[in-house]
Amino acid sequence: MAFHRFSYSILFSLTLLSTTTLSLFEPDPDSISTVYEILPKYGLPSGLLPDSVTNFTLSDDGRFVVYLAKSCDIEFDYLVHYDETISGRIGYGSITDLKGIQVKRLFIWFDVDEIKVDLPPTDSIYFKVGFINKKLDIDQFKTVHSCGDNGVSGSCGDSWKSLLQLRGMMDEAEMLITE
Repeated sequence: MAFHRFSYSILFSLTLLSTTTLSLFEPDPDSISTVYEILPKYGLPSGLLPDSVTNFTLSDDGRFVVYLAKSCDIEFDYLVHYDETISGRIGYGSITDLKGIQVKRLFIWFDVDEIKVDLPPTDSIYFKVGFINKKLDIDQFKTVHSCGDNGVSGSCGDSWKSLLQLRGMMDEAEMLITE
């Protein structure tokens, strides 16, 4: 009988220890009031999302949905587009299964599938776009940006501007080849 109590005591202690250890790495969603407070508790910079978040949900398994007042664009090293609804799964140091964020390269928009930081933290953040991982300086994501920062409007005019810039680069390359 004493052996059973001892084994139950050990089992209970191990369960309590594993729950406590898990809680050190996974914040309690109920104890956080804004999405900008959640991101740092998961080791991610708060400036990953624009300042136009109106609501969000976070499940115990890390699945989340973030709602913006409207879709918007922000200029970082690349132009980033945020849909009105962004979803994924957050874990310590990463966001996976990401939907609703795109990055523009030349005149093509690419879906951002995953965001990760180094553990322990460094000055880098990684964005997975398809099979490509792009390493960027994390400092540009430490502050929360407003939609349309740096004069970016997200209009069709921006796409035409990019297309014209590409056309100009192609013309210059053609001139170099024919010389």
